[in-house]
Amino acid sequence: MRSDFVANVSHELRSPLTSLLGFIETLRGPAKDDAQANVRFLELMERETKRMTRLVGDLLSLSRVESEERVRPNEKIDVLSILELSQQILQPVALENDVVIEINRPDSREQMIKGDSDQLQQVFTNLIENAMKYGGDGGKVVVDVTYSGHEPSLRGPAVHISVTDQGDGIAQIHIPRLTERFYRIDSHRSREMGGTGLGLAIVKHIVNRHRGRLKISSVKGQGSTFTVILPAA
Repeated sequence: MRSDFVANVSHELRSPLTSLLGFIETLRGPAKDDAQANVRFLELMERETKRMTRLVGDLLSLSRVESEERVRPNEKIDVLSILELSQQILQPVALENDVVIEINRPDSREQMIKGDSDQLQQVFTNLIENAMKYGGDGGKVVVDVTYSGHEPSLRGPAVHISVTDQGDGIAQIHIPRLTERFYRIDSHRSREMGGTGLGLAIVKHIVNRHRGRLKISSVKGQGSTFTVILPAA
């Protein structure tokens, strides 16, 4: 597993680094005195550098989450406040893509759990952002929060947070592998959208640390739903 991980990281970094070297050689040679080419290549170099920065950031995040996975968080927090913060953070992206983020709250104003607020915000921001990316422009992302007095998989009361998009859906063959590191359904599309292939792996490890469950359901042509089930406080 370690060998595969190193090979995947090397592959993910080799591509943008190769591109950067090619751009630098071109700017030093054929395009040295071409102002338009200079601007175009610098923009491409910036894009590739940001891609590597996102990848390194996600690798550090994954390493940190894995090191803490056996330590259960004890902070008592309200899931709704975290969802509202994620909504605020992503609102500029939603407006840019004409996407509505709708949070359906339960009758109770608070849904308390024991957790790490920063990590859970990372989970919900990731899931909502993915739903916006793959749900298409001009759509809606619906977040449903429900309480269960007895969740069989957790053997106790739980809070369900479901993020649903209106995208093309995911073929069943891919669903079991979505949380694997670097697994992508469409590698080119994922990279074009800024994906590193580590987002759902990080989500899975954070949910595991909270002794929760992650469920994924989808029907081709009818969108997808990612549900996080967390023990209620």
